Amino acid sequence: MKYGRLRERLCHPQPEHSASPSSLSKLSPIYLPPSTPSRLFHAMSSAAGLSRRRVAASTSALDDDVDNSWGFNGTAPNGGGSVSRSESLHSSSLHAGSAFEGGSKIAYDPRDLEREDEDARLGGKPPRLTIMEEVLLLGLKDKQGYLSFWNDNISYALRGCILIELALRRRIALVKDPNRRHLPLAERLVEVLDDRQTGETILDEALRMMKGQEATERMAVNSWIDLLSGETWNVMKIGFQLKQVRERLAKGLVDKGVLRTEKRNFLLFDMATHPVADVRTKEGIVARVVALLTSTTAAVPPAALGREGTQCRAMRAVCLVCAAYAASVLDNAFGRLTYEDREAAFQRCDDILAEFASWPFGSGSSSGSSRSGPGSRRREASRIGMGSAGGVSSREVVLGLVQEAKKEMQGGGAEEDLCFELVAGVLEVLSKLDSLL
Repeated sequence: MKYGRLRERLCHPQPEHSASPSSLSKLSPIYLPPSTPSRLFHAMSSAAGLSRRRVAASTSALDDDVDNSWGFNGTAPNGGGSVSRSESLHSSSLHAGSAFEGGSKIAYDPRDLEREDEDARLGGKPPRLTIMEEVLLLGLKDKQGYLSFWNDNISYALRGCILIELALRRRIALVKDPNRRHLPLAERLVEVLDDRQTGETILDEALRMMKGQEATERMAVNSWIDLLSGETWNVMKIGFQLKQVRERLAKGLVDKGVLRTEKRNFLLFDMATHPVADVRTKEGIVARVVALLTSTTAAVPPAALGREGTQCRAMRAVCLVCAAYAASVLDNAFGRLTYEDREAAFQRCDDILAEFASWPFGSGSSSGSSRSGPGSRRREASRIGMGSAGGVSSREVVLGLVQEAKKEMQGGGAEEDLCFELVAGVLEVLSKLDSLL
């Protein structure tokens, strides 16, 4: 019944309500239910003087936008003149068409472009795991999820790794002073180059403290490691100590999906432990360390380096084995090696530390035999177990590693790379860790 009445009104309109093109814009639209018959729609269109227009499917959305914006006859709502259909389509395609038809981006974050420029300047992207996290993973027991209670070196070594990581990211460096060469490498002053956040909470906290202290006085490499470790008698500087570094690093690895959190009962106390959840990640770190320390070629094996496109791959591999050596966590990585291979790997690591704990790199061979490093207690035994089975000598392997690290310096191996010079200063401090603690 209601459709019959509506058809009668449309087919026999009253004279005073005759539809004209000038009055169409004043009429309110008629909303019909989805079940309206198609013949009724045709009757309504013919009575109102409208014609149905068929367009291509790809431009239907654009036609609707143009009709809704400019009316039926292309006239602007404010009556300011007509706009051609081609101009309307062109203006609408500027903001929407290119997004879905392979054009340029609609929106972007300018910080993404800055990050890409910074990665290009640094020679690659930062790795997924920092050097501190990799050293901690090497020391963790896989199933128990805690470090050895008898390891006193790892806390001090982790503070040194913080400076190494900041230097490799070009955030801190040594002060460019010609008179610094008269000072020992570990006593040269440190300055902040870039105080922007890195995304790692521990690195950002250390960088913020160094930037705040820089306004008062600049301190040396060994002084910063001591202050971050809490090894100071100055009550005024006790606030520089980074507390609970191992626990915070473990929680960061939990967030990255490498570890998981469990509670274990130790006598009367419940302590949170962090067993390994992603076994492949730790096995990859162990494989890189073993490949670097058991290589028999002068060229650095690709298996000893990180992922392709990572910044400072060779230098990060060196810092990882040296920091793990100083932290006394390499024993966990050599579980599958024989006694002779283990001692040869320890000796190789001692040689690498001797060459990279001096500046310029590779100039520590003359004093390497007299260096009192973390492995001096086993040096004579390792010389017996090294042997000369196959390949080049250990000295040639270390020099090949030095050449690869120099290629990653700014300026192509120039001796004025103050960031790498700071890394050498930290490694010198770690090489004397046994005598410091």
